[in-house]
Amino acid sequence: MSDPFKQAVADRKELKAGPDAAGRLDAYLAEALAGAFSRSRIKALIEGGEVAVNDGVVTEPKRKVQPGDRIVIGLPEPEDPEPKGEDIPLDVLYEDNDVIVLVKPPGIVVHPGAGNWTGTLVNALIHHCGSSLSGIGGVRRPGIVHRLDKDTSGVMVVAKNDQAHRHLSDQFADHGRTGPLERAYAAIVWGRPRGLKGTIDAPLGRAADRTRRAVKREDAEDAREAITHYEVVARYHEKPDATALAAMVECRLETGRTHQIRVHMAHIGHPLIGDADYGAAFRTKSNLLPEAAKAVVDRFPRQALHAFMLAFEHPSTGETMRFTSDLPEDMQDLAAALQA
Repeated sequence: MSDPFKQAVADRKELKAGPDAAGRLDAYLAEALAGAFSRSRIKALIEGGEVAVNDGVVTEPKRKVQPGDRIVIGLPEPEDPEPKGEDIPLDVLYEDNDVIVLVKPPGIVVHPGAGNWTGTLVNALIHHCGSSLSGIGGVRRPGIVHRLDKDTSGVMVVAKNDQAHRHLSDQFADHGRTGPLERAYAAIVWGRPRGLKGTIDAPLGRAADRTRRAVKREDAEDAREAITHYEVVARYHEKPDATALAAMVECRLETGRTHQIRVHMAHIGHPLIGDADYGAAFRTKSNLLPEAAKAVVDRFPRQALHAFMLAFEHPSTGETMRFTSDLPEDMQDLAAALQA
């Protein structure tokens, strides 16, 4: 069989389809290779031009397999999974031998992953802390005990040694039920929640789009307890009937699920301004605003969410430490435009 690959590969696997072979190429290979590769990995290899059938490269995963087909999978050189340090500025609030507390800006991913192998907070931390983070919490998430979404800003704490990592991880797993851990967020939402303060107790699980979350019934297989306490701290364009076009809401987490505040506020009818995942249906509400405020809202590039306060027990001293961060400039501008 001639070499159909345009780029060098580190290894090859070759097989011949038997007399009963049928179905999609990706499904056939997933079964034929007996779990050596996931179907998603095989699909990526096919789409990347690393699979040839009968001397010709195939890039369509659903291509039908025929009896007698000769199939070759080219395996590229594996990428180094260990993130490297990058000189990315950090806004450090506090640092000692055990922890580093910082303010994450919007637009930066916490740790490397698919589509974001560089330019992450972890890359910045490795450059800043050097070898002290090595091995703590895993290769790709050294020192990370909690995280914020890419487009959420705010206060984070990172562990700098194993003992600190275990201690902080236990606090976040406990959600502050028996210790001093506290997390408070500022969110700018559409409308004004009734009663000015309340609690949202609604389990969360994966949505149909697996990158998102959704409110689930308590008996759903993947339902996980999720509780958010909220209080309205500012109202914008309030009407005589006590409704408002928008509001600033302080949210405190009793649990810490992925996208919890974003999903919970959307669940009660008040999604975050700028939230493309959970508030897209509210985008036209900006038409009700004065022109200057509408312009600011329409170009706001992210969900309006900032983790402004974090409190935790120091892993060595036992002291309760509390850190706060002012609203970032973009949310200050948004609030000012809505207030005007």
